[in-house]
Amino acid sequence: MSKRTFASRRSGRHAAVAAGLLLAVGLGVSTQVPAQAAAHAPAKAPVTAPRSVSGTTGQAVTRVADFYGAYIDAKGDYTDPDATLAAALRKHYLTPEFAERLAVRERTNGVDGVLHAPNVPTQWTATDNGAVGNGHEVIVTLTFGSGGTAQRTKLYVLLERYDHIVDITTTTNR
Repeated sequence: MSKRTFASRRSGRHAAVAAGLLLAVGLGVSTQVPAQAAAHAPAKAPVTAPRSVSGTTGQAVTRVADFYGAYIDAKGDYTDPDATLAAALRKHYLTPEFAERLAVRERTNGVDGVLHAPNVPTQWTATDNGAVGNGHEVIVTLTFGSGGTAQRTKLYVLLERYDHIVDITTTTNR
């Protein structure tokens, strides 16, 4: 036999042995990985899409949504409501003239003038309703309670051109 033939056979055997070894190792690993993964992997929770809230500086709907979100949080923390924060938010977002009118309305009706209710809603949404004169109107829908007993109140929030709230009513300014 020539060296070439012997070398060809030897390299052929080595290749076959190496391929068999790789196949055996590969099959062993591939059958072990699912078993190990099933044994050690925690149960997966259902995948849900994350919620996001966004806004843009200078948009009326964002400004009203920011106000109502912070105001409801300040008033709705039942273990420790923050009256100081609620008052500061009113001072920041409402015009002084409207704040005075609102205080009179609250004394007369016995309800929170921003929420038009004696209690705090469980949900709220703010929807752009477009330009009105030199201002902008945003519809705020407040939901009180839940399920079949939930009640909704629709408020029309009017902002002046400098982004301060000048009125909150239950009828549109259009």
